[in-house]
Amino acid sequence: MTDSHHSTRGIALVLLAAMLWGTTGTAQSLVPGGLSPYWIGALRLVIASGFFAVLAARAAPPARGGLPWGRLLLAGLCVAAYNLSFFAGVKQSGVALGTAIAIGSGPIWAGLLQTVVQRRLPGALWWLGTLIGVAGGAAMALDGGTTLRAPLGGMALCLLAGLSYAAYALLNQGLVQHLGPARTNLAVFGTAAVLSVPVAWALGGALHASAGAWAVVLYLGLASTGVAYLLFSTALRHISGATGVTLALAEPVTAFALAVLVVGERPSLMACLGLGAVIGGLLIVIWAELRGGR
Repeated sequence: MTDSHHSTRGIALVLLAAMLWGTTGTAQSLVPGGLSPYWIGALRLVIASGFFAVLAARAAPPARGGLPWGRLLLAGLCVAAYNLSFFAGVKQSGVALGTAIAIGSGPIWAGLLQTVVQRRLPGALWWLGTLIGVAGGAAMALDGGTTLRAPLGGMALCLLAGLSYAAYALLNQGLVQHLGPARTNLAVFGTAAVLSVPVAWALGGALHASAGAWAVVLYLGLASTGVAYLLFSTALRHISGATGVTLALAEPVTAFALAVLVVGERPSLMACLGLGAVIGGLLIVIWAELRGGR
């Protein structure tokens, strides 16, 4: 299979993963009241870890060498930091601004980390598409309905969420080459779950969840976390980590469609223009990745 075919496969897998991630907001809106968002974040990591444990038990063992525990623990710490800092940052900054900062900063962080750590500077075309997509995503999230005033601490937490996600993606890219997606994600998400549950208990209180809440959390853990990150990890075998993080901007496109079709929201002109910018930016990034593959 040629490099361009590998790149096409990786791009398709990330876009499928982003579609699943885009259902998260709609699914969380269906959770009955009383379950803390900290518990939602922690429980979906626990359920995803169980999902990856089943897959890892059936996967072939790694070809050679021991486990890179340092990188695995660091990647798990990044996932835990992303979950907790995102929820805390959004709580302080507001959903619209917090989401725009966290998701929008991720691709920028990924490009910078790839340049500094891997010494692989993304091309000008990649940066152009990424900046257009980030601007469009910010327009969709803000939608003209919020001001840019927010506590500096909340904004810093959202930037930390974006940095943590970008660092996880770049670490994960190297790990899946050695261990495979199932074992890598079992170690990473298992570590993140162990770190997140005590924090959820401390910040969200004792766990009290109805049957309806458990049904939604089960979906979040299996589909929008387990299956989605399995697709994402597999894709990182074929495309650059920075491109993978940028293509995750397809997530708000799915969320936009669900908000219109399921929730019944009526999008504004700014949201529609932002949607067009995200799609245009993603097409440019895909073009850049395919050119690199050829």
